[in-house]
Amino acid sequence: MENNHCSLFLCSLLFLSHSHLFLARSQLFPVVTQCGGAGDRDIYIVHVKKPNTTKFLNFQDHENYYKSFLPSPAAAAATEDEDRRLVYSYTNAISGFAARLSEDEVKEMESMEGFVRAHRDRALKLHTTHSSDFLGLHSDHCFWKDSGFGEGVIIGVLDTGVAPAHPSFMDASMPIPPLKWKGICDFDVNICNNKLIGARGFNSGCGDSPVDHDGHGTHIASTAAGSFVDGAAVLGHAKGTAAGLAPRAHLAIYKVCYDTCLSSDVLAGIDQAIADGVDVLVTAIGARADPFYDDEMAIGTLAAVSHGIFVSTSAGNDGPHEGSVENGAPWLLTVGASTMDRTVRSTISLRNGRTIDGESAYQPDNFPAIQLPLVYPGTTGNSRAKTCADGSLDGINVRGKIVLCETGGVNTSIEKGTVVKKAGGIAMILMNRPREMSTPETRAHIIPAAHITYSDANILKAYVKSSSTPTAGIQFKGTLYGTPPSPTVAAFSGRGPSTVNNGVLKPDVIGPGVDIVAAWPSDNSSLSSFNMLSGTSMSAAHLAGVAALLKASHPDWSPAAIKSAVMTSADTRNRNGNLIADQASDAAGYFSTGAGHVNPTKANDPGLIYDIAADDYVAYLCGLGYTDRQVTAVARREVECSTLAPIATEELNYPAFMVMVGAETQKTVRRTVKNVSEAKAAYSVHVDAPAGVEINVYPDKLEFSAVNQTLVYDVYFTTHDSDDKVGVVAEGQLRWISNKHVVRSPISVTFI
Repeated sequence: MENNHCSLFLCSLLFLSHSHLFLARSQLFPVVTQCGGAGDRDIYIVHVKKPNTTKFLNFQDHENYYKSFLPSPAAAAATEDEDRRLVYSYTNAISGFAARLSEDEVKEMESMEGFVRAHRDRALKLHTTHSSDFLGLHSDHCFWKDSGFGEGVIIGVLDTGVAPAHPSFMDASMPIPPLKWKGICDFDVNICNNKLIGARGFNSGCGDSPVDHDGHGTHIASTAAGSFVDGAAVLGHAKGTAAGLAPRAHLAIYKVCYDTCLSSDVLAGIDQAIADGVDVLVTAIGARADPFYDDEMAIGTLAAVSHGIFVSTSAGNDGPHEGSVENGAPWLLTVGASTMDRTVRSTISLRNGRTIDGESAYQPDNFPAIQLPLVYPGTTGNSRAKTCADGSLDGINVRGKIVLCETGGVNTSIEKGTVVKKAGGIAMILMNRPREMSTPETRAHIIPAAHITYSDANILKAYVKSSSTPTAGIQFKGTLYGTPPSPTVAAFSGRGPSTVNNGVLKPDVIGPGVDIVAAWPSDNSSLSSFNMLSGTSMSAAHLAGVAALLKASHPDWSPAAIKSAVMTSADTRNRNGNLIADQASDAAGYFSTGAGHVNPTKANDPGLIYDIAADDYVAYLCGLGYTDRQVTAVARREVECSTLAPIATEELNYPAFMVMVGAETQKTVRRTVKNVSEAKAAYSVHVDAPAGVEINVYPDKLEFSAVNQTLVYDVYFTTHDSDDKVGVVAEGQLRWISNKHVVRSPISVTFI
């Protein structure tokens, strides 16, 4: 009976006939079926083997094949809306479909030949004026200009849509899209142009408008590739010319987040982006750490990378806890967040003479320059009151006072200001918790405010406790540059190690992600609205822009090559020459910074690169110990690991080393590097070994005679008595140095 399932489908292919025009168009788009209906069934994502046929399968062939897995009409006759059950028919992101199914129907499907696995759809988490200057990109010279500002590259954005009328998406002097572009513009009125070349919406099988009603997607898109806009500011501060990192790159928008971000919609967006012909994909969406065969983001993005698309993703905002990093697949660039050297200063003056610096984008001109009473609702012992939750200040006398509110709780920092204002407070001091430590954020508050660090919050609370009549004043000093020392790692930035991929260092790099000014939707179409946001979403958008510049400069580089260039050229020191610090002002480790802070100009000429072929990722999945069926789901084709040479995680040709060692361990790890600079180049190795580990490299010199020549080297790790080090993580680095380049790889060793 199982054999009949596929054979009947293959026979039916002989009777399908379509015009050439239909074939050319239909294969570009994943199906978006009628929405709603199908009773009380849940949406399931179903992975199936590709049909065993050499015949070219067009879009309709795929859809008919997927429908053949659905229960027979007789079995489903009693249910309503049968025609609405197939939600998405994927042709690129996975081999499979999304459909509304009951548990019993999924169990029936499991016995069919060609079925791989199925699981319920799930919700995923949705995670500039100064950025380009801070990254050393200047419009009149250097790499930014030489790369053509990303001209000719298409960046796809998976997010909440876009505000298409914003000046950041105007197309003055923009070239037409490349001939390979196959996407469409799906606004009610076609307002796409040579900057914003396409937009689609995916909402549980319902085609929907890609207009952004949230703001996040607009901010991300303009950070990556917004056009130059003069006079950008937030409440009159952080003024400058706004521009994305690749301001002449084209943008394609895929709205996959509405009230939430569903896996099936995200897969549909990736599927469409592959078909449309994007070069770079940025997504700030993540979920709990699942094995890659249960992670639609990992599966869909591997398909994108296999099509030559570079994917920049966010590390998540659940730091600084160890193991909080998300999007841990090695084919992704996983980006953490760092600060910049700009602050919009609000200075608190206590009556005892002490001053504390804070931040706020709201800088009133008429705030009274006098000492005002301070009140800390947290002294009541009410946890809701200390975070200024809605209604929590009822019964507390805050009228005419400056109110101290802690971060966290059930409302945002902006909403806390609303609560304070409603209760009669005149201003707010927002105090970091231990989790946020030294990462205050500049926000467009609705009342006078100052956001301060955790250490300063302790000073302030101690003062309030010690005084019977505590008072303070707030001075608003506007935008300051060059302070504090930057970059530092943002407290919220997801930290490694990856809980699903402990042999590959994550995050990969860090980039600007705190107080980023970028486009924002506005009800007034004539208003150039901007907002200041923080998150690893912003960091991923910056790196997508950097990747577009590198793609424009090196169109033959693979996604892995671009990633390698970014990692091996990253900075490990701040602008003052000191090691990059974490949220506690201590030297940050690799689980916080990855390889370091992105340096776009150095990444353009890395000297050597570590390349990885798409098939190597399949062998790596086998090396993780996954079953053939699990690997098949991720690889989108049938895989038998016994026929491959599995690649252990530490043997993947990654630009970083992450090794597990025990007592009296000897371990060898091999790497292959490609020369992408001068034809004749000689490199010598320099190793700073982690404490307790002896490292030798053979050969210790690499001599290249041609561009794109590859050479292999082995790294020998040796430990002696390390029983007392179990659980310890030690760090070092390996550098290949020529007369022009330093190619640096971080080394992380965990004693087990």
